[in-house]
Amino acid sequence: MGINMETKMIKSLLLGAAASAMVASVATAAEITVVSWGGAYTKSQVEAYHKPWMAKTGNTILSEDYSGGLAEVKSQVEAGNVTWDIVDVELSDAIRGCDEGLLETIDPSILPAGADGTPALEDFISGAISECAVANIVWSTIFAYDTEKMPNGPTTIGDFFDLAKFPGKRGLRKGPKANLELALAADGVAAADIYDVLGTPEGVDRAFAKLDTIRDDTVWWEAGAQPPQLLADGEVAMTTAYNGRIFNAVAAEGKPFGIVWDSQIFDYDLWVIPKGAPNKEAALDFLAFSTATEQLAAQASYISYGPARKSSAALVGAYHTNPDLAMGPEMPTAPANFATAIQNDFEFWADNQDELNERFNAWLAK
Repeated sequence: MGINMETKMIKSLLLGAAASAMVASVATAAEITVVSWGGAYTKSQVEAYHKPWMAKTGNTILSEDYSGGLAEVKSQVEAGNVTWDIVDVELSDAIRGCDEGLLETIDPSILPAGADGTPALEDFISGAISECAVANIVWSTIFAYDTEKMPNGPTTIGDFFDLAKFPGKRGLRKGPKANLELALAADGVAAADIYDVLGTPEGVDRAFAKLDTIRDDTVWWEAGAQPPQLLADGEVAMTTAYNGRIFNAVAAEGKPFGIVWDSQIFDYDLWVIPKGAPNKEAALDFLAFSTATEQLAAQASYISYGPARKSSAALVGAYHTNPDLAMGPEMPTAPANFATAIQNDFEFWADNQDELNERFNAWLAK
């Protein structure tokens, strides 16, 4: 065989191998559908999770927004037509969805150790890993107001319900969760006793009676992006909101909003994979990647939600466009913000969500 012929054969073999590799790459590349809450929160996930994972794996992500709950996951699973691969949910929905067989189980051994070498099961904060879910953030429901329109503004949850002292409309999420707890806190129930009281018929009646005092002055919201807009448009004097959405309005948009941390209700958000997800393996890879120490710390530079890993705390720095704005004090878990915090009782809501939804909807329709 001549040199030219041998060279041609080698080139042909190399080209063939390259083409096969390309075909294999195309065949194994996945597009996963990642579902979250939209707005500034999803943007933080896109920057900290989606883009780096796509760059690392060559996979693509279709990002979709929803307003929470399990209704859409349940309908997809029961119809045998699951189109979502991984969903960001609240803790009570993660527990309930697992109990109802709507979610895939997740082996925690897929989770990487912390950046400091701490095993994942020790690195995640208490309650952040369950049979079907892995947490990414700690967030809270707070209430906020416009400091320019109300220079001597509210300081306690009682002020939120005081229409005489602070006239104007109130914004509340359309549902019982958080509203019932805040109503009891405003009625004088201590944070540690909220769910003991709410666990009785009299306690539920008491919470709704407190909500009655502001019902006719309430604007109801459903999506997390709505409360900052309601404040900016002057449609409400105060509104409950997710703390990160108000932070984003202040830090990224220059809005003159103040957060009242009194009786904040803190919770986890977690990744879950619907039963029968079409790209389960790629979704699990994304889940493990996005809940690594560095990714969780990176997300915290975009929005003021606390990372679910202890090892991330040391890596949380400044706001991504302002090196002078330290993110640590903006977190729900910062000591100055946490004195009267109420931890969402996921077991209570997993057990009572349907019944209290019905009660709430009937109350709203009166």
